[in-house]
Order: sequence, then structure tokens, then C-alpha cells
Amino acid sequence: MENNLKYSIIYANIRPEIAEKLSLGILIIENEKVNVLYSQKKLNVLKMLYTPKEYGVVSRMVRQELRKLNPQTLTYLTRYSNNLIAFSQIQNIDNTQSNINSDWLYKNYVYNS
Repeated sequence: MENNLKYSIIYANIRPEIAEKLSLGILIIENEKVNVLYSQKKLNVLKMLYTPKEYGVVSRMVRQELRKLNPQTLTYLTRYSNNLIAFSQIQNIDNTQSNINSDWLYKNYVYNS
């Protein structure tokens, strides 16, 4: 049985003019189910960098809205995102051949406490 893990990194665009961004979280796709892992500490940093309205949009999206999406919609978002939040291209990992799992991805791409 094939056991592929897919992921996309969630970024907050901090200074678009120089392409500076902050990795906020990661979208994990397994068996057509989307899971969102995010760093609350990094979201808190955005409170100082964004206006309250901008922060509210990004926070709500990361905490609630992304969980409702399907993998096809995520593929669309990796190509077209707004100026506050962006997503990396969806990557595939055959995790039967390695020790990579969602925790490993989160710690290596988002936040290693």
C-alpha cells in the first residue's frame, strides 16, 4: 500500500518588496485529509508586524479556515495567494522509505522548540 505524505509550508509575507517571509505553519495532506500545524509564537510575532485587521485575517485563516479545504483547493492556493499569506508548492514524500512524518516536517520547517 502506498503511503505518501504531502505538505505545503504556510508563509506570512512580512516585507513583500524584498520577498521576506515567515514560516507560520505547515499543511499536511494524508489520505486526502488536510491537517494544519502552526506556531502560536510566530502568530504572536505577526501582531507586532501587521495591522489588527491583517493579523485577524491571517490568524483566522491559519487557525480555522485552512482545515476546511480539500487538497485540490490547496493546489490552487499554492499558485494564487494574497499579499498577506502564501503557500509553498505541495511536496510529496514517500514516508515508507524514510523516517519523515508530520512532526519532523513541523520541527524542520516551522518551529523547533
